[in-house]
Amino acid sequence: VVLGLGGSFQNGFHLTAISSPSPSFINSSWTDHYGGVPGEKTVTFIWSAVVALYALGGLFGSMAVRYLTSHLGRKKSMLLNSALAVVATVIMYISKPTNSFELILVARFLLGFGAGLGGNVHIIYLGESSPKKIRGIVTLTAATFLSLGKLSGQFAGLREIFGREEWWNILLCIPAFFCVVQLAILPFFPDAPRYILIEKGNTQQCKRALQSLWGPGDYKLEIEEMLAEQAVIGEEHNKSLLDLLRDKHLRWQILSILVINGCLQFSGISAITVFSFNIFLEAGIPVDKIRYVTLGIGASEVLISITCSLFIESVGRRALMWRGFGGMSAIMLLITVTLCLKDYSSVIPYSTVVLIFLFIIFYGGGPAGIAPSLANEIFIQSYRPAAFVFTGFPRWLGFTIFGFIFPFLIASLKSLCFVLFSCICLIAALYVFFILPETKGKTLLEISQEFENIRACGSSTEDVMCLETKL
Repeated sequence: VVLGLGGSFQNGFHLTAISSPSPSFINSSWTDHYGGVPGEKTVTFIWSAVVALYALGGLFGSMAVRYLTSHLGRKKSMLLNSALAVVATVIMYISKPTNSFELILVARFLLGFGAGLGGNVHIIYLGESSPKKIRGIVTLTAATFLSLGKLSGQFAGLREIFGREEWWNILLCIPAFFCVVQLAILPFFPDAPRYILIEKGNTQQCKRALQSLWGPGDYKLEIEEMLAEQAVIGEEHNKSLLDLLRDKHLRWQILSILVINGCLQFSGISAITVFSFNIFLEAGIPVDKIRYVTLGIGASEVLISITCSLFIESVGRRALMWRGFGGMSAIMLLITVTLCLKDYSSVIPYSTVVLIFLFIIFYGGGPAGIAPSLANEIFIQSYRPAAFVFTGFPRWLGFTIFGFIFPFLIASLKSLCFVLFSCICLIAALYVFFILPETKGKTLLEISQEFENIRACGSSTEDVMCLETKL
């Protein structure tokens, strides 16, 4: 809970708190600073920049994960992230009295940096602190808090709450309260046990951390597993991103991260989350009802995330993920059809809403909870921080590009842009079904061996020309 409030919850809140059209503050600030009234394209560009700079900050935050977690550890990195979020909130708050939309851009970049850093450290911290048999459930809480953050942003953004013109800067400062809570409570928790033993080499401190987090016990078997992984790693505890890319034994893991996270970013979920107002307006939903529809979507994502946690250890990661991507692909095609036919019946726009709810259910029931924590399960300790840096590239770079182009994309292609999303989801579903091994209930060394057993056609180490996947 403490990690979630200062981690993925922050990202979720800031993703949805700005899903409606830009406030008139941008117009008045532009006029005050530069004279004249900004054109419609200028306002659209500035609003896209507000979205995209958050993602650009997330990209830089992801790149900083390896350096900060190696030098500060997991706990201190989270504390630094929360302190940075408080600073960004102060900048956001004073942007209104100073009548400066430029300060909003600075604050959004800093908040994005915190989201990129905190979201990744959050998952690393959870994965390195959880027992193997419930590792999937524990790491899935990162997705649950992301959903809770989205729902909180949508709820706080209602006009009856803080969604009024004069209160927008207060709305965007709400998450800072939870960062203060984390700053006050997290120092009393131990650092991640795996980090303490494998990277710091302190067995006794690791045992005390395990007892603090898991309860009384000697945990001899768990410590032996960590020592075995430490023996495999040797002296090099923190590999660089270049080391990760050069290691030929990790090519399937790298390809898996690239395909799954890249496809997830361009699956259409970012469009539905950030530009939900535009999508429902295009679907024909009345303007005064859109906020309440997005609130329902946020609630359904929270519920399906909690439901997914009940099945992840019994069904497995792989099955949930390929079924989720497959369902998302089919629904995106149906959304395209309903958007094209919206003028033929007053019922069709509401059919689009139902389909978007179904899309969220398939998204939250698989890819949303599993994909972000995938790097935590398929890379051993020495490569894990570098893997999260690599994961951040397709996720945040894609979100940066998406933030700029989607307002213009939906204006030019209309509903046809969802066909592209459908194809991307289908690619991810096929890759997971045919290639990705199952990670449920396995040690990190066992998972690494599963990837070693994948043999590509034409491999120099095999005489048989085939594709063999051991699942």
